[in-house]
Amino acid sequence: MQIDARPYSYALPERPPALIIIDMQRDFVEPGGFGDALGNDVSRLQACVPVIARLLAVARRLGLPVIHTREAHKPDLSDCPPSKRLRGDCRLKIGDVGPMGRLLIDGEPGNAIIEALKPVPGEIEIAKPGKGAFYATPLQEILQQLGVTHLLFTGVTTEVCVQTTMREANDRGYECLLVEDGTESYFPEFKRATLDMITAQGGIVGWVAGSEAVLAGLERTYG
Repeated sequence: MQIDARPYSYALPERPPALIIIDMQRDFVEPGGFGDALGNDVSRLQACVPVIARLLAVARRLGLPVIHTREAHKPDLSDCPPSKRLRGDCRLKIGDVGPMGRLLIDGEPGNAIIEALKPVPGEIEIAKPGKGAFYATPLQEILQQLGVTHLLFTGVTTEVCVQTTMREANDRGYECLLVEDGTESYFPEFKRATLDMITAQGGIVGWVAGSEAVLAGLERTYG
């Protein structure tokens, strides 16, 4: 009941962990979205899509809880601090109209999760106004209702929303594992640094493992 991980093996509980898929939305992954407006090469994020798709398929078959998040603000921007909207010298800002509708606004086409990872009935989808998925959302209550103690993290970007949520979860007592090839960043060096920070000092934030090791551990334990 373990996954081969860093800095040491990750013990799986009797009750399956939840698969957390962070912000795999068009606004970050596709051209014309918010990530693109910030000047990033969004094609870098495509590498994790097939990995997450495979994890998602196995999670569905084995009955793991699945939680999708989207960074999303209300249309009136009442949950978006002016400092967040105005920061940066980019051509379009949160709430402005782009090729896929208003950027990072709940309900707009660009705010939808990409087709390859689209949630199915029974899966939880959370719109979050911050970087972390616990801030101003019902995530903590949902996990408590599910009786979940262990979380498997995937999604984008590694150093921002994924790491922030993982640190929030760590502070709340969850045992967290980041799937190394199931996450990506616009900046490869930021991803590497994040993996090192998570596993440093005996796993101060959590564990890191490749998808093959995660899948093998899940199949052995819950298959």
